Amino acid sequence: MKIALMVLGVIVAVVVIVVVVGYGLPVKHHASRQAVFRSPAESVYAAIANVRDYPTWRSKVQSVEVLSEQSFREKGSDGAILYVVESAAPPVRRVTRIADDKLPFGGTWTYELTPTSGGTALRITEDGEVYNPVFRFMSKFVFGHRATIDGYLKDLGKKFGSTVEITD
Repeated sequence: MKIALMVLGVIVAVVVIVVVVGYGLPVKHHASRQAVFRSPAESVYAAIANVRDYPTWRSKVQSVEVLSEQSFREKGSDGAILYVVESAAPPVRRVTRIADDKLPFGGTWTYELTPTSGGTALRITEDGEVYNPVFRFMSKFVFGHRATIDGYLKDLGKKFGSTVEITD
């Protein structure tokens, strides 16, 4: 019985620490990563902008519902997420924003494409917000703010038939 109470006490203490630390972290964060693709900017931009095809190459996306020219809903491992395209300047820049205020997170992704001698550099910048203190703790210390960007860049590399090196 003493051991069970001690284990329960440790679990409660960990939960309290996670919540307290989570409340101490800022709601907003900024993360940015880049990869170079051996494809022209027009091709890379087309892949980013063609949200209907996301399920064919993004490992965590199961389906996409296009709601309008400027909005779509992804369904996947993170649940259903509504996005709005805030701006588009093919083939150099695109900004999407999470448009669902019921989620425990939100923010924008800015895609910036720069031609290089061997193809295109794609920088993705996340200006994110995590409202729930437990999720804030997890995204900072367990998953990392860059994990989703890294996964996206790796998946995009596979779509173009190569492994990409991700840099800051």
